[in-house]
Amino acid sequence: MEEFHKVRRLPPYVFEQVNRLKASARAGGADIIDLGMGNPDLPTPKSVVDKLCEVVQDPRTHRYSSSKGIPGLRRAQAGYYARRFGVKLNPDTQVVATLGSKEGFANMAQAITAPGDVVLCPNPTYPIHAFGFLMTGGVIRSISVEPDDTFFPPLERAIRHSIPKPIALIINYPSNPTAHVATLDFYREVVAFAKKHDIVILSDLAYSEIYFDDMPPPSVLEVPGAMDITVEFTSMSKTFSMPGWRMGFAVGNERLIAALTRVKSYLDYGAFTPIQVAATHALNGDGSDIAEVRNIYKRRRDVLVESFGKAGWDVPPPAATMFAWAKIPEKFRHLGSLEFSKLLVEKADIAVAPGIGFGEQGDDYIRIALVENEHRIRQAARSLKKFLSTADDTLHNVISLNAHR
Repeated sequence: MEEFHKVRRLPPYVFEQVNRLKASARAGGADIIDLGMGNPDLPTPKSVVDKLCEVVQDPRTHRYSSSKGIPGLRRAQAGYYARRFGVKLNPDTQVVATLGSKEGFANMAQAITAPGDVVLCPNPTYPIHAFGFLMTGGVIRSISVEPDDTFFPPLERAIRHSIPKPIALIINYPSNPTAHVATLDFYREVVAFAKKHDIVILSDLAYSEIYFDDMPPPSVLEVPGAMDITVEFTSMSKTFSMPGWRMGFAVGNERLIAALTRVKSYLDYGAFTPIQVAATHALNGDGSDIAEVRNIYKRRRDVLVESFGKAGWDVPPPAATMFAWAKIPEKFRHLGSLEFSKLLVEKADIAVAPGIGFGEQGDDYIRIALVENEHRIRQAARSLKKFLSTADDTLHNVISLNAHR
């Protein structure tokens, strides 16, 4: 049967090919070290779990919740922005709780996009940034991901040559997958550019607290005037190791937040109230839980960079996020990221995320997630070293058959 219109607009989900291969290998008894999906393995802080268990005992919390987020949760998020970024938010009009930042992005696309609207989107980037708009009938125009002087000339060309004129610019720093971090000076230029061309900024700040060099990433909302045109999305998934809890936020411009809130009111009743109360408890904490998570990822990053480097794969140390973004070793680069990822599962018992899954500009790269402990990362490095040292003798036929460019 013919696929439905919106489904046809979506590109193939390339990660599923690696996932199937991984599942098949595990079914055959292989010990696959999974560095693919950014699915935190760390436990949610005990105090947050205890608060959930306490609140869930009250039957009144079992009823429908608030799609917008309970007032205490929205106040807690506003408090976090005030402490962390010096940004003042009205919790009643400038904050809405989301079911993770992914849902927030998708429903913001629903709220602001008409069929044929053009959106400027990084490439490579987290898939929902593009897919959310594609599913609403929007058109994606790819832009550079480097937060430097190379960012703006292509942006100017995109504005001049896009018909109709773009309605929004998506930015994502610290970036998933590239781990680039933006400066406040860069954000000032972005805001000036967006105001000049009358376009909206949608900022994904999901990794605001996972940084490693004592340089906390800024928020674009710190720029004077950014609130006029910007909505920023954050998530508790990585910061508090709460991925399955599905708790995130959109904050910023009142008109845009109102549009998102209205769309969500038709689609969901919000997260389970005990989850919202527990999330409030986490946001109102002293920050020690966040610091512990950050230190664990930093140690894993250092082990990954050192051990993979000794194995023969140079992995640049990311300044932030829970990912490393590494070029495929040169002898395998002609394969592309999907085929190389498959080889790592088959020959080295390592699962990673192929860069092509984040956009065609990522096809020379692999994203490696820091979601295994240090022992397992070193184990992966030993398997990688064996694979790389024997590849010339064992893979000449495989490489020839699978080469795609």
